[in-house]
Amino acid sequence: MEKAKATVAPYIEHASSHIQKSKHFCTAKLDSSRQHIEAGWRHVSSHPHFEEIVYATLFTLLTIYALLTYFRRRRRANSAPSRPSTPVTEKGTTSFKQPTREFGKWTPSAFRMPTPEPYPDWSMTSTQPLPYRPFRYGPKNNITMGLRTAKHTDWIELDNHYPHYHATKARRITERGDKCCRTHPDAYPAALELLADLANYLPARYPTLYKRTATGIANLWSGEHLRTTEPLPEDPIQTCARLTQDDLAIMLERPDGQYYLLSGAILLAGFWRLSDKFGMPLSEIHTSGDVPQFKTRLEKGMMNFFRRIKPEEMVARNNYFLQVDDDLAWSWSIGGEDDEEVSWNTAEKDRAIEHHYLRTERQTLRRLPRSGGVVFTIRTYFLPVTEICGEKGVPGRLASAVRSWGEDVVKYKGRERYGDVLLEYLDKKHEEQVALFGMEEMERVEHPISKWIVAVVAKCITSVFQIAIDIWLHRKTGKDA
Repeated sequence: MEKAKATVAPYIEHASSHIQKSKHFCTAKLDSSRQHIEAGWRHVSSHPHFEEIVYATLFTLLTIYALLTYFRRRRRANSAPSRPSTPVTEKGTTSFKQPTREFGKWTPSAFRMPTPEPYPDWSMTSTQPLPYRPFRYGPKNNITMGLRTAKHTDWIELDNHYPHYHATKARRITERGDKCCRTHPDAYPAALELLADLANYLPARYPTLYKRTATGIANLWSGEHLRTTEPLPEDPIQTCARLTQDDLAIMLERPDGQYYLLSGAILLAGFWRLSDKFGMPLSEIHTSGDVPQFKTRLEKGMMNFFRRIKPEEMVARNNYFLQVDDDLAWSWSIGGEDDEEVSWNTAEKDRAIEHHYLRTERQTLRRLPRSGGVVFTIRTYFLPVTEICGEKGVPGRLASAVRSWGEDVVKYKGRERYGDVLLEYLDKKHEEQVALFGMEEMERVEHPISKWIVAVVAKCITSVFQIAIDIWLHRKTGKDA
């Protein structure tokens, strides 16, 4: 043992010496660094603009943090209804986990649509349609699904146009029957489930219009009583149509993994007919309608979305079209509703601007928890172009959006038949607004608020860097002197 200690002792002493030297070296370096930091701090804090630099830096950091927090919370928001002037429709993300179930098989979920709060101050006479203006300022027109998360409380939107929609739907059900409303036997349970959801949702959301009864739902405005429990007097999807201003469609997955349109009440679609699409898989519905870039840009994402969406999630999207006649239900300018083929080629070219209408759709998509069907609600807003051009910024933004369409979108939306008249009018109205409000105000209104926020942040950051450069120049000048 003594021999071992004698052998190890020199190594221990040598290691101890190195540790002591390292300790002294580190202490000296730390002291030196501390002195340099203190000297630098004294120099910087003595600068006449020191406080401005600190405040500008803090302001920039806080602004960036606030923006990030705002956009995160906005995506997760699930509270009171909003009244957007221009919803984000070309962007927006949703995240859905890949399911493990087999194609065509669905295990009922325990989720149930939450009971909504009454719509604030809803009135059949004073509640205006929400001002959706889903066209974006150019120069690019990006074709995307444009999905954004939506709140279950905002599932169905009703407003003071309800009487017109209600009467138009009732007339078309009488006149056209199963050409507009139809349910495949495989989808009957899903249609019943949708009807039950509406019977729970509508009286809670619009208590001055609807009231639950033992067997159904009473319309307090029209005096109707609609049965929602079996035996039903009509196709359940048809009863659903009488309750809303929306068109409705239910897609069901089959063992091949495709989603098929197996139930629908398409009464106010304007440009397409349920009889043409009923029973088709999702992909064929879009390819048969020549939807631009569906195969290259949309199909894969859409199929993944349908496969993954869960009952707890709901999304919304918007789109828009121009129409050159005043019929909400069917745009007769593209041909008769019972014609074998319809297209923009039959539309009268260059009709007067008074015949131009903006047709926007607000669609929601959610999965029914018991049947697993995916439900579309398709609410159409229909206004004369001359009316919406009274809104600040709309003529310039709409003109820019229409000019940004690619050739495929131009063909799909029929611009060749109305583009010259429309753009001439929009440009004229835009010039009038610029003369009235000034270019700076129009730029602020026409461009999305996100661009304005980015510009403000960029300006703040630029100011910080400019102050930093001023400090450096001041310090260099002082040394040179």
